[in-house]
Amino acid sequence: MTKKRKSLSENVADDILAMITIDKKFVLGDKLPNENQLSTELKVSRTTLREAIRILVAHDVLEIKRGKGTYVKNNGELNEKFNLNELSTLKLDVKDLYEIRLIFEPEIAYYASKRATDKEMERILHYGKLEEEQILKKEDRTEVEQAFHKSIAKASHNEFMNKLIPILYKAIDKGVILSDANEEMLKNTLNDHRMIMEFLSKRDAEGARTAMKLHIIHAMRGFGITEE
Repeated sequence: MTKKRKSLSENVADDILAMITIDKKFVLGDKLPNENQLSTELKVSRTTLREAIRILVAHDVLEIKRGKGTYVKNNGELNEKFNLNELSTLKLDVKDLYEIRLIFEPEIAYYASKRATDKEMERILHYGKLEEEQILKKEDRTEVEQAFHKSIAKASHNEFMNKLIPILYKAIDKGVILSDANEEMLKNTLNDHRMIMEFLSKRDAEGARTAMKLHIIHAMRGFGITEE
């Protein structure tokens, strides 16, 4: 059975959620821009925006304060929409973490290339290019690399994939720290990410899957992790 196609208001709700959880444009307790400004930014009608906000209010992401505006709900449950706390507290070594990435991330890239909305694809490419700039400038790229991979996971439109993000973050964080002093690994990261973005932007699912697999294998080899 195929999934029901999302309505425009549901896609807009997804965009707003991504602005909160990925872009960090709004944090818990923040007030959203006024209706005219936000509808213009999202390029939708105010009617569609209102419906999207109603969806997010129903899911406890936003709350409307009468006479004050719309706010990001100030509770800890929002992050749990993308986390499995039981997984995020596991102590795993680098080998285990990268094996998990190798198992799941190529498939995440495969489905993201097929299912990403234009807005989601734009977000993926934005963070990919931003990370490239930070690598070349030798700046800390941890948050941007997380956002890049989280954007791909979200674009897979598979809720379980999104819930794996805390585990993947552990591998990404360790990878950034350990690879920053390795010029060859940095070069591989640049080339691999460019290849991933190219296949994703072309909606080439098989290419995206292969590019992501090669990216993770390159990292594993850089850390001396053998595929057994």
